[in-house]
Amino acid sequence: MGIFDKIFGRKPGKAGNKVEKRHLLNMRVGDIVSYDLIDYTVVGLIKYEDSGYTWTAYQLEGDGERVWLGVEQDDALEAGIYKPVKLDLGDKPPRKITYRDKVFYLDEAGSATIVAVEGQAGAVAGQRISYWEYEDESEDYALSVEMWGGDLEVSFGYYIHPRELSIMAGSHN
Repeated sequence: MGIFDKIFGRKPGKAGNKVEKRHLLNMRVGDIVSYDLIDYTVVGLIKYEDSGYTWTAYQLEGDGERVWLGVEQDDALEAGIYKPVKLDLGDKPPRKITYRDKVFYLDEAGSATIVAVEGQAGAVAGQRISYWEYEDESEDYALSVEMWGGDLEVSFGYYIHPRELSIMAGSHN
């Protein structure tokens, strides 16, 4: 027990004094994520599940903008930065989409259940969505399409290496 613990009345071994080390799979609302010289605050998160496979989308806010950080543990830990875009796909996404002079091909599709929501995420736990994931030929860029109710939402993104991110806990949770 240190001098400050004695002064402020903290007890040794008290669970409230430890902050869980953060990584891409356990971030919480209030945490800080640094990427490309910008500090973002995690303002929301959505956890998805499809047939036992899970992934998380974190809503980040920083430098006057909001982006999504998609994270999944596949064969390796994968991450991507996504921004919503306006793209008319009709009633159902096609197998091939051209956007920003790139051709994106359907990589996977399915339906998922929202299993957890925190903060400003715009979703409800238990909600079902349909999704379509596209990649360009280089596999560096992606389009993510989700159907929420009857509305298609499209996001354009690019893959990043998880080591490009620094994470700092913003709370004791």
